[in-house]
Amino acid sequence: MLLGALVPQAHALSSAIRVLVMAMLFIVFLETQPSRSAFRRSHGFLLAANLAIGFAAWGLGWLVGGREVALAAFFAGITPTAIAAPSIVSFLRGRVDYVVAAFFLTNLVVAALLPLMLPLVLGRPTPHAFAQVSRSVGLIVFIPFAVAWLVRAVHAPAAAWPARNRNLSFAMWVIAIFLITANASDFIRRQTTTPHAVLAQIAVVSLLVCAAGFSIGRVIGGRKFAREASQSLGQKNTTFTIYLALTYASPLVALGPTCYVVWHNLWNSWQLHRAARASA
Repeated sequence: MLLGALVPQAHALSSAIRVLVMAMLFIVFLETQPSRSAFRRSHGFLLAANLAIGFAAWGLGWLVGGREVALAAFFAGITPTAIAAPSIVSFLRGRVDYVVAAFFLTNLVVAALLPLMLPLVLGRPTPHAFAQVSRSVGLIVFIPFAVAWLVRAVHAPAAAWPARNRNLSFAMWVIAIFLITANASDFIRRQTTTPHAVLAQIAVVSLLVCAAGFSIGRVIGGRKFAREASQSLGQKNTTFTIYLALTYASPLVALGPTCYVVWHNLWNSWQLHRAARASA
């Protein structure tokens, strides 16, 4: 993130974000195939909360700063569970299968509903926007899912490939964060007309969305799955919605999920620090 902020010129490579997202999703889908027993009733509440937070954030954004802030908040709030959430939960010694199930459920359902939701919040003609978003979402999420399923069906040992190449997936994630931050840094540096107050409003609203996600998730998880549900709802697949925000809105709107990257990674760092101290 620091390197991206210092090298805004790298925004010229931001088109690679889509490829990186697809590759990371393919790896996750190839490696994990949740069983029916992994899904619990609380997963349905997590999905409902994910959708509710997106629209509640949209409404809050309108109250705070108008359309651009509302869209930035929506893209931050509607984002499904992060690709890296199962890894963080494993470091925290939680139930990884619970988070994997949440990842599959929220990513596939949110991706399927976004063609219906985006025209509503963007205010564009529904048929045109629906077709565009459907193509983008289908390319980014469902093609990696279908290809991973096909590869596993043809060559079952392929499910073990991601475990043997863990550093490759991590490297792609780091590069994606670098490009996202560079794109945001370049946009902010070139802004001469956008008031600083608007940028601050987007940062604050995305922070509130982040806090709500982790907190509501903990309540939904109850005593048994508090940590897992909190992570599932709070740690979000921001590279996915940043790409959609850049494609269908603007770099200013993409600052919503971009700021979210900072907030949820700061919280993850604090959680991992506490876990390390506890084990020590």
